[in-house]
Amino acid sequence: MAVCDDFLQLCRQRFSAGDVAQVEQALSVAAEASGDERRYNGDPMVCHAVGCARIVVEELSMGVVSVVAALLHDAVRVGRISSEEAGRRFGDQCRETLEGLTRISAVESKPDKEQIEHFKELIVNYSTNPRIILIKLADRLEVMRELGHFPEHKRARKSWESLHIYSQLAHKLGLYKLKSELEDLSLRYIEPESYAHISQKLEQTASERDSFIASFTAPIRRAMDAAGITYSIKGRTKSVYSIWRKMRKQHIPFEEVYDVFAIRIVIDCESEKEKPLCWHTYSMVTDFYKPNPDRMRDWISIPKSNGYESLHTTVVTDDGKWVEVQIRTRRMDDIAERGGAAHWRYKGVEGNASGSEEWLSHLRQTLEVLKSQDDIINFNEQPAPGNAEIFVFTPTGDLRKLPGGATLLDFAYDIHSGLGNTCVGGKVNHRNVSIREVLHNGDLVEVTTVKAQRPKADWLTFVVTGKARSRIKAFLREEEASRARLGREELERKLKNWKIAMVLDEATGVLVRHYKFKTVIELYAAVADERIALGDIKDVLSRHLAGDNVVRHTEERGAPKERQSARADDCLIISENLRDVEYKLGKCCTPIYGDDIFAFVTVHGGITVHRKDCRNGEVLCRRFPYRVLEAAWSDERSGGSLFSAQVVLVCDDVMGLEHAVRQELKALGVALRGMKMDYGDGMVTMQLTVEVRSVAMLDSVIHKLQVIKGVRRVSR
Repeated sequence: MAVCDDFLQLCRQRFSAGDVAQVEQALSVAAEASGDERRYNGDPMVCHAVGCARIVVEELSMGVVSVVAALLHDAVRVGRISSEEAGRRFGDQCRETLEGLTRISAVESKPDKEQIEHFKELIVNYSTNPRIILIKLADRLEVMRELGHFPEHKRARKSWESLHIYSQLAHKLGLYKLKSELEDLSLRYIEPESYAHISQKLEQTASERDSFIASFTAPIRRAMDAAGITYSIKGRTKSVYSIWRKMRKQHIPFEEVYDVFAIRIVIDCESEKEKPLCWHTYSMVTDFYKPNPDRMRDWISIPKSNGYESLHTTVVTDDGKWVEVQIRTRRMDDIAERGGAAHWRYKGVEGNASGSEEWLSHLRQTLEVLKSQDDIINFNEQPAPGNAEIFVFTPTGDLRKLPGGATLLDFAYDIHSGLGNTCVGGKVNHRNVSIREVLHNGDLVEVTTVKAQRPKADWLTFVVTGKARSRIKAFLREEEASRARLGREELERKLKNWKIAMVLDEATGVLVRHYKFKTVIELYAAVADERIALGDIKDVLSRHLAGDNVVRHTEERGAPKERQSARADDCLIISENLRDVEYKLGKCCTPIYGDDIFAFVTVHGGITVHRKDCRNGEVLCRRFPYRVLEAAWSDERSGGSLFSAQVVLVCDDVMGLEHAVRQELKALGVALRGMKMDYGDGMVTMQLTVEVRSVAMLDSVIHKLQVIKGVRRVSR
């Protein structure tokens, strides 16, 4: 077949004779496996594998392992050849790649926003070998190029997946050309009338654009020629999908999209001259046309986090027409068009095999960052530890994302609280299991429930998700509160009968402190369960009114070991193991490990921990001194817990400040959970929410942020 001959000729230009022999062998296996099967357009089925492999070689610049896997992936998917057999013939890397591709192909995406995100993450999760995700993108692009021959229902589904899943993955990996083509091809079938309208308009205005570009660039060309700069200038027309999206977002017709095209100036020069020549070219452009300062983008001084470098400016002509001008070097242009493969070629990696391996090595790090759900992708960034996630399936085929180590009970609570509360076990891959069963990637999970089942305290020892823990605790609290209502009513009646001159609020404060309870609810429950004798309560309150120093004997009540180990000075130790105590950190002062703190017992259950310098805390101490407990951090809290802290920066309104702050936090290993920016009078107030482990760590963050250029003041 001519298509195979052309493909092999391309491989002979790129690979060694030994590698070409492997490609020929794989092509022979793929052709034999496809047999007489035909595509929708009548071509042999092997043509799809060849087309996919050609994209892998020609457009993604990948090596022979990837090419072989691309040729064989269809044969393995339909079971004509096993991945183990392919591994024996072509190596373990090929086998691993084929197994990942088969796992992804076995999962069907669903048109649901949450499911889209889970499916994208699943692809990344399965792509432990970065070849997998790249071949999958090449496979989808080849399908989209031939989609016109597919049945209508398949066209709709493939287009939807390509637009919402694969084009976004391509964007994350810096494969902008591939991304744009996937978007345009998807729009062609999702919105055929809009696609045809915009394509027709672009065709009709092509000669007009060419004429304008020639006249617009004429003075710039003369100036650059006089300066002896080697360059090329071209007009870059916006993609059909980008124009359509802008028309829809701004509710405007095609004629009002002023940036349908941009002028791109590409300079040929040595690396050390790149920045000065780009800025020199910028000054030439602005000598002839007035720039809009609000539309200036300097991604040369501070490149985008994915490696993109370019100067963008928007200028206006004498007749009032706005034009975007992009200025970059040949190296920058190749990276912008082709992503990471070009990036590593320009770093001096010679030879196709080693070049692709270098790129794949750094792409592997990128995939790890994608797994951790970080929006900022950096090819040099190391993967964050402890962010393992698994994807499991419901009986209806929905994907659910859970943290590594999640159990069947975690899964049940992830589906619905009621399902978790009544869960007694279930099935994993059709095998009966207990609620403690740990789940793994790709498991099919079913839940078995019994109406009489109720959550138990020991469930907290093996669930790992926050949702499961919070729902179990909520049920246990509600159960305790039900008993506590009876205890409260009993205590109120006794206070009236005893004629003790104390309101209930004051009495409970005295009793909580005396019996070392952590919440009022716990006190009421103990009264209801008759764990405290009412006669003892009367005696404690009477002696308190008489001014006696009431001493509590812990052993008499059989208190838990954790409480018996409390400090002699009646200090509450805030510990990771404080499972039977419901406490929270005050939102008003957000205490973190290392702060001086105290605890405040609330009326309706629970303890709130405040910093000692908290203004709200001062009011509480003054009004309700009998509810205040001394508190201190347990030494174990310093090890792992993360605390949210708010930091406020007052800065000059300078370009690149937000990027500098983000990079500084990344260098410190500090997660940024929120950023709010207020502008005014040339100043910016940035409110950051960061996660730190201690006051010392927060102090280090504040110190590092203070030295950033443009930052005037940093405070907690």
